[in-house]
Amino acid sequence: MDQSTITIKDSSANPAPLGLLAFGMTTVLLNLHNAGIYELNSMILAMGIFYGGLAQIVAGILESKKNNTFGMTAFTSYGFFWLTLVAMIVMPNLGWGVTKTSETGKIAYLVMWGIFTALLFIGTLRISKALQFVFASLTLLFFLLAIGDASENASLKIFTGYEGIVCGVSAIYTGVASLLNEVYGKVLLPIGLVKK
Repeated sequence: MDQSTITIKDSSANPAPLGLLAFGMTTVLLNLHNAGIYELNSMILAMGIFYGGLAQIVAGILESKKNNTFGMTAFTSYGFFWLTLVAMIVMPNLGWGVTKTSETGKIAYLVMWGIFTALLFIGTLRISKALQFVFASLTLLFFLLAIGDASENASLKIFTGYEGIVCGVSAIYTGVASLLNEVYGKVLLPIGLVKK
């Protein structure tokens, strides 16, 4: 009996630019607030729910279809990070029977996300220099936020906001570079791919 093998080729779009841009733009807008440029407002919360949150979750699910475990884990996790962050801010104001997160609880939250991000940074060492910068600066951001809350140092909190803007811009760059390099079929904006 003659047996033949059928290979299914995945021709779906690359979800990484969507995830990186959603993360980067939302991070920049939140950290403009952290840097003291404007107050915490509904624009930040809306971005946290819909672009930083839901768009990254969609990108993560699509990365799963691409058999990209790193992308699936990162985008889905950070999508839910944004949703939990917004929930921590909004739920007490809605009277959902929960108290506002204590400073100790917020610090623990930020430290856990810092540890998680540091562990994911190890994975970027096999991907690209651009992603290494995004994850290194994000790890630093989480720990600086935790230290700022623990010390209540206003100057450190403002500095942390500017560091967060740099982190967000690096994610935007990486997302746009991935998108344009694919569209043009050549390296238009380098991301420093790591040779495996």
